[in-house]
Amino acid sequence: MNKTLRIGIFTVIAAFMLAIMPLPEWAAEFRPDWVTLVLIYWAMALPSKVGVTMAWIAGLLLDVSYGTLMGQHAVGLVLVIYVIHVQHQRLRVASLLQQAIVIFFLLLLKQLLILWVDGMLGRAPDSGLYFMPTLTSTLLWPWTYLILRDLRRKFGINKPYQF
Repeated sequence: MNKTLRIGIFTVIAAFMLAIMPLPEWAAEFRPDWVTLVLIYWAMALPSKVGVTMAWIAGLLLDVSYGTLMGQHAVGLVLVIYVIHVQHQRLRVASLLQQAIVIFFLLLLKQLLILWVDGMLGRAPDSGLYFMPTLTSTLLWPWTYLILRDLRRKFGINKPYQF
């Protein structure tokens, strides 16, 4: 197993651990979408390694972890990562603020898709803070980006198309 794959798997596992970590009831509404943020970073940094297949698998694991309809998070993640793949060269040269704005709208689209499916199943959100994970994820994007970029550089994973 090469270094790139090990670091990627480690960061995605860490994101899953943060996603399912118990939080106080007041903070649960503000939980960032860690898995999506990490997948967005790796899809931008290494588009040849992280794609819609990995997004689909991660989404199914999120569905199992959260006990939601199978494929609900998977479809949202695939949509987000597809857009990142199409626009990764433009996003890589954009400032962190511009990236955060794009990521805000992608995360909002994912949340709206999940809300739509929940609405069709008759499950309304419990509170008016349903979209807070989108906001907190957007606010945490610059730090997530910088931490993962430094980790990638520390381990010498510098080329986007490295095999």
